[in-house]
Amino acid sequence: VLGPDARIDSWDAVFKPENIARFKDCGIHMLDSADDIFPAALSYLGLDPNSTKQADLQNAADLILKIRPYVRKFHSAEYLSALATGEICLVVGWSGDIMQARSRAAEANNDIEIGYAVPKEGAQMFFDNLAIPGDAKNVSEAYELINYLYRPEVAARNSDFLSYANGNLASQKLIDPKILNDKNIYPDEPTLKKLFVITARDPATQRVINRLWTKVKTGR
Repeated sequence: VLGPDARIDSWDAVFKPENIARFKDCGIHMLDSADDIFPAALSYLGLDPNSTKQADLQNAADLILKIRPYVRKFHSAEYLSALATGEICLVVGWSGDIMQARSRAAEANNDIEIGYAVPKEGAQMFFDNLAIPGDAKNVSEAYELINYLYRPEVAARNSDFLSYANGNLASQKLIDPKILNDKNIYPDEPTLKKLFVITARDPATQRVINRLWTKVKTGR
């Protein structure tokens, strides 16, 4: 779509209208997640991805609005199947989902090759966490579940199935080498240095982001 020598290892492929426009006809999906897309836009603009400044957030929204006409759908689940079947050709999504889509396409032998790249400008690193509410009634059972999921053999199976890294070091010797050695799943040091973590926002900032995100999705 971008030509034989084009690379997709930059947010330029997404945030430059002249680039993303080339993908419009074959389909573009983007996460329906302001907490993912706004930090990406802020980072691309050279701003703090955790910025709470109204002007910064507005600049990020303006950037996304420029490419809004080319995005077919904002959704945080449908893109996995759509990518695997060739319904779409470009997505801003979560790494494990992209890897699963790639595996599905390979299993289907449908001649669809799926690539994945961490933008050179940086991207968000996220963590899924398990927590027990303070007023939980079944605390002991909750601990049993957490302890079960922390078992090395269970954590390894989850990584193999979901194509997401886990934080259990003891599980690594049990993980499929294809998963463990894939730098898109277990990033190397140069890649890790490009990643950033999002901090919790105060309620007022979150309301601003939610309002701007609604504006982005509606395109007005």
